[in-house]
Amino acid sequence: MITVATWNVLHRVHAENWGEEAVARWPDEAARIAAVAAHLAGRTERAVALQEVSGDQLAALRRELPERSIHALRYPRVPRPHNGASILADPDEYLVLLVDGDAEPVAAEAFPDDPGKGLLAVAMDGVLVVATHVSHGAARPAQLARLGDLARGAGGPAVLLGDFNADGGTVAAGLGPGFAVAVLPEGAPPTRPGGRTPNIDHVVVYCARAGAASVEDAGGLSDHNVVRGSLESADA
Repeated sequence: MITVATWNVLHRVHAENWGEEAVARWPDEAARIAAVAAHLAGRTERAVALQEVSGDQLAALRRELPERSIHALRYPRVPRPHNGASILADPDEYLVLLVDGDAEPVAAEAFPDDPGKGLLAVAMDGVLVVATHVSHGAARPAQLARLGDLARGAGGPAVLLGDFNADGGTVAAGLGPGFAVAVLPEGAPPTRPGGRTPNIDHVVVYCARAGAASVEDAGGLSDHNVVRGSLESADA
């Protein structure tokens, strides 16, 4: 069994541009970054996928989680504030995988139709682990198709973790046959509180069975909650 989690930690520039509540709760971005790093330092999953990681946040993760292998994809797009200058020392945006133990890099690419979204994949214990952030709207089908092709091409079990900006049914249909989206328990908090679609962060398995999934309240650190789950075993 491989335990996993996914969390969109909310890039500060996006938070300010869209007036997210986390900005009001955490006016001091350095304090929020430290709190996010402390939360992640206490997690026990083998692999944790993170979306919207700023350069400042990535630096904090590298300082505070020295025991974890940290894999990162820097997007070509750098978030720009709508008003004023960024308070971040490094405003670049990253897709990140935190891994407990050794993992072999497999793929790291921004989607060609959105330089601020992409995928990051490693092989761990015979399983392909993929972190992703998928676009809204017309770009989504091609991105899901790429993710599906990547997982099928691995020749074994895979788990996809990320912010898919879509409900589970849409994600499963876009990935194709053989994929299963882990079902959240009835009454679980939404993965994206206040969003038009409440559950857009998913654990998806291929050629495997998903264990129980859950949603953990992130305490206002981000506009997304943490989704955790597991890949139990390969299908026969």
